[in-house]
Amino acid sequence: MDGNRRYAKRKLLEEGAGHDAGAMALLNLIIYCYELGVKYITAYAFSIDNFRRKPSEVQKIMDLLKECMTVLAKIAKHHPIKVNFAGNLELLNAELRDEACKLMGATAEYSKFVVTICVCYCCTDDIVHSVEESCREKCYYHSYIGDSHDDDKDDDDKDDERHMINLVDIEKNMYMAVTPDPDILIRTGDKHRLSNFLQWQTCHSLLASLSTDWPEIGVWHLVKVVIDFQQNYDYFVRKRLQQL
Repeated sequence: MDGNRRYAKRKLLEEGAGHDAGAMALLNLIIYCYELGVKYITAYAFSIDNFRRKPSEVQKIMDLLKECMTVLAKIAKHHPIKVNFAGNLELLNAELRDEACKLMGATAEYSKFVVTICVCYCCTDDIVHSVEESCREKCYYHSYIGDSHDDDKDDDDKDDERHMINLVDIEKNMYMAVTPDPDILIRTGDKHRLSNFLQWQTCHSLLASLSTDWPEIGVWHLVKVVIDFQQNYDYFVRKRLQQL
């Protein structure tokens, strides 16, 4: 979701108006994806690094996030939309965190269409968080479960394997474990870098860089990217199968 500030500057709009337009673009894109039959959509709404911006801008984004939660809650009453918030939610204020948890709880049973909004997120933090959680799990197993098998020497090799952190442990403890790895990653604003977003999950994804700023993204941008993916579908399937 890159280009909100550039959009406002180019359109000679007041400060913060670009984020208003960006929030509307996100809600519109969610509708487009739902109508097109896309099952999963993930939006990078707020990075941990974004806390370095001016306090007034951070507060503006947080206010918009709360408004988006309200809109999504109303949409979910009429359509089976599941909403996830992925990231270090402890960095949000208590009110916003509670609203996020309430919305996730209210939509948890839906599965037809899944919207994941990444807030207070970056991929490096996701990986560190996952390793820490995996270590806690292994320590718990070693301390409270492993002790009961101290006299069972035949299981030593199996216990050693259980004490090691593996790929499954890392991936299940990531914030992004709530949704499958993406088929497509769209970056707006004519940017060609991932900016610490889903590096772990996008090794076999189509990377689409659009010259348009985020507030101007429309349904035809989405359709073009989807068609591009469909034309290269066999290639991406082969790559994913090679990983298995």
